[in-house]
Amino acid sequence: MSSINAETVREALRVVKYPGFSRDIVSFGLVESAQVKGDEVFVKLSLAVTDPKIAQQIHRECMEVLSAVPGVRVPRVQVDLKKPPEAASPGATKIEGVKNVVAVASGKGGVGKSTVASNLAHALSLGGARTGLCDCDLYGPSIALMFGTTEQPVATEDNRIVPVERYGVKLMSMGFLADPDTPAVLRGPMVTRYTQQFLRQVDWGELDYLILDLPPGTGDIQLTVVQTVALAGAVVVTTPQEVALIDARKAVAMFQKTNVRVLGIVENMSCFVCPSDGKRYDIFGRGGGQREADRLGVPLLGEVPIDIATREAGDTGMPVVGRAGESAVAREFIKIAEALRKEVAC
Repeated sequence: MSSINAETVREALRVVKYPGFSRDIVSFGLVESAQVKGDEVFVKLSLAVTDPKIAQQIHRECMEVLSAVPGVRVPRVQVDLKKPPEAASPGATKIEGVKNVVAVASGKGGVGKSTVASNLAHALSLGGARTGLCDCDLYGPSIALMFGTTEQPVATEDNRIVPVERYGVKLMSMGFLADPDTPAVLRGPMVTRYTQQFLRQVDWGELDYLILDLPPGTGDIQLTVVQTVALAGAVVVTTPQEVALIDARKAVAMFQKTNVRVLGIVENMSCFVCPSDGKRYDIFGRGGGQREADRLGVPLLGEVPIDIATREAGDTGMPVVGRAGESAVAREFIKIAEALRKEVAC
């Protein structure tokens, strides 16, 4: 008697990865059915893609896997292609269950935006707020590393994605789905679709705050967010030097053009205080964040010093507000979180 059954077929198919991802087609919920009749196996897949090459690759790999299963003489794989979910219609709308969505943005990379976003989210959670953090940087996700988890989200029966939870913060990031050594090669429409899925298809539950860690710049992802999500406002992260402020102004201008309120500016890497003698060094200049906030008429939410502990905390998977809560940097992030709560409430 054959030992092959539907369950063994599904287990065999777990070696087939979705192209470009480290997850397999079974955990993605793409195997709609698997039937065994003697030495014949019938598998039905359901894919929501427009690229026929993806369907062809998955079909080919499924056939190869099933052909290698002992006892299988005739494998058959049917792939049903569905139209991918449409992006949200024009007009910003709320995310179900989420009271306040706050975007954390920067005009350029390297200013510590993800560090600010992760510590801000953790600080809000420590303050008792139900908080989520969505890593919208599809090309360079870092939230998985900063929160020290490689756990993969699972899907519910109704195809909702259950976010990973760490330190009381609900998390979603491309870093949970893609191989860390594989670049995300995505064109504009795919970027828009993934962004919408992260925001709308994730089961965030009831949240007081959902922090969006946007990629640097003013590209497709930023436009998708501001045009489709009702934001409570945006926080712009910069460093004090002029070259960073130039790009920060562009980010602010984008939010203003799309009628998104700028809640304030966070000046990161504000200074370095030598731990041996307490002397302050203004490595990137001084006062740039305050001048820009004054010029724009928005609050300077905080000035975060640069220190080794903050970098170590991010690299080892716990934001510094949780790892070294009494440090000057952690206290500044907690102050920023309090200032943000007041601004959102205004």
